[in-house]
Amino acid sequence: QLYRDARECLTLLSQRLGSQKFFFGDSPASLDAFVFSRLAPLLKAKLPNGKLQQHLKSLQNLCNYCTSILSLYFPWDGGEMRLPASPHGHRVTCPPRPHPCSARPPGESPASAPRAVGADGGEAEDDPHKRRNQLLSVLVGLAAMLGYAFLSGIVSIQRGSTGPAGRQPIALEEEEEEE
Repeated sequence: QLYRDARECLTLLSQRLGSQKFFFGDSPASLDAFVFSRLAPLLKAKLPNGKLQQHLKSLQNLCNYCTSILSLYFPWDGGEMRLPASPHGHRVTCPPRPHPCSARPPGESPASAPRAVGADGGEAEDDPHKRRNQLLSVLVGLAAMLGYAFLSGIVSIQRGSTGPAGRQPIALEEEEEEE
């Protein structure tokens, strides 16, 4: 049901945009910022289930809408990007990125993205320090939660005092039984 609603929403947005550059004409409005903030991650991110992403890529005007906003307001993120001259006087040019709406069959990876193969024959992880980063984030989260528990008084540490000759104080109930 959620996928159906999301597909319908994308289709309605596509119909509303039509052939316009922005939703309300030639200049962006707050609605454009809101819609772009939802569509761009859906268009660009790697998702475990790409059904909704494939539907968005089939709506060419929404795809072009996201691409034009990315190139207008985020020029370093799309297209060809020129870097400053190197210390040796050479100018470096990055190759243009493929258009995000270019249709690929599901499961097929772009040919330009080489994949590293590990010693066991499987694909290596994208981030070589992924496990370390996961462990560090768990430890930081745990430290934050413990710090909050101590500072808010949820957890407190009390030291028990020992009497002379290392005896523990007798509880009130035990004193009454002895008398």
